[in-house]
Formats: sequence, structure tokens, C-alpha cells
Amino acid sequence: MTPQALDALQQRLGYRFTQAGLLQRALTHRSFGQTHNERLEFLGDAVLNLTVSALLFERFAGSDEGDLTRIRAHLVREDSLHRLALQLQMPEALRMSEGEARGGGAQRPSILADALEAVIGAAFLDGGYEAAREVVRRLLGETIGVSGIDQWAKDSKTALQEWLQARKLPVPSYRIVETRGQAHAQTFTVECQVPALTLARNGEGRSRRIAEQEAARQVLDELLAGDKPGTGLRD
Repeated sequence: MTPQALDALQQRLGYRFTQAGLLQRALTHRSFGQTHNERLEFLGDAVLNLTVSALLFERFAGSDEGDLTRIRAHLVREDSLHRLALQLQMPEALRMSEGEARGGGAQRPSILADALEAVIGAAFLDGGYEAAREVVRRLLGETIGVSGIDQWAKDSKTALQEWLQARKLPVPSYRIVETRGQAHAQTFTVECQVPALTLARNGEGRSRRIAEQEAARQVLDELLAGDKPGTGLRD
């Protein structure tokens, strides 16, 4: 990680750190050494959720808790943070072991999403809540500002449940099929099953929740595409 890379990243963030070591730590993967970014990621996750909640509260004054929760989930999920990290060109600033780098770690969505949360946590420690809020506002403010409440679809589990309930069918069940990896970097495989339709699909993710959503999405996609012949339940 060169000083030039750190300087360029701060310009893209729109925030200059007074404690450069905080930013450097936020960009350090655990494979690089003991001083890594996981504690900052923990803090940044909380700051990000609080800040996005406040921005949504202001933007969608007439919306209920369910709508706000759904929109926030879209904004702070891994793939959304991954895209933002790529826009910030964060891969070139990350520090990780040679082995992790050779394995494509600098482009891995989970690593980039975690690093972005860590940067937000570092900004909070460096400049307080207002500094972190401004970073988040720069990253997500435009998206929130131009969005309408109807643009945010329900999450897959909710949409699937509502689809089934509308047809008076039992809600789906979920079970963990497999867990792989070390405790700090696990991958979950979850099965979503709809017994009434003899339909089941698996989804993977770095948390049980993400894996459940992916499994539900696959089931819902199949149902909406009318791929279950003989059910009479085509949407």
C-alpha cells in the first residue's frame, strides 16, 4: 500500500484522516498480520446502519418501519458495499498476504465489503459521528435521494412467504445443509423447501441470513417463471 494509493482513496472518500494509521488498519486483511481490520469492521457496521437509518428516516418521512428496514437491508448488504468499494478503487489499497492476494482476495466481495465497513469505522474514530456520516452520505446519499419507496422490492424471503400465503400454502422451511471454512470466514449452505410444491433449492452465503435469502430467491424465481408444471399456481 503506497502513500499515493492512500491519498487517492481519501480523495475519493471526500474525507482526509488526521490519523493515517486508522485508515491503513481499516484496509488490512487478517491474513496480513495481527493488526487487521476486523474490530473496525464491527464498529463500522454499526455506524453504517445508524447513519443509513438516519438518512432514510429523513428521506422517507411518511414510510413505516417495515419499508425503512427493507430499504436499509438493500443498501448495506454485501453486494451493495462491494460495488461501492470497487467504485472507490479499494482493491489497489488493500493489504493482505501474498497467498490471499494470489487467490483473488482483493476482488472478493466479502473482503471488500468488510474493508469498506472498516473504513467507515475508522472515520468514526478519527473524526466522530459527523465525519462518518459525511462519508456515508457521499457514498449513498445520491442513491437514497433519487429513490422512491416503490423502487425497493421486498427481500426474497418476505416475497416468497407472501406469494405462498396468497395461495393459502404453508410458509417455506429453511435448514442449514453445510457450513464450510474457519469461524471468521464461514460459508453457509441453506436449503429452502416448499413441501406443498415438492420444491427445494439451496443457497450459499457468508451468513445464515444471506444463504436463506439466496435459497428463497431461487425458489421464488422458479415459481414466478412458472417452472412447476401441474401446480396450477402460475403467477
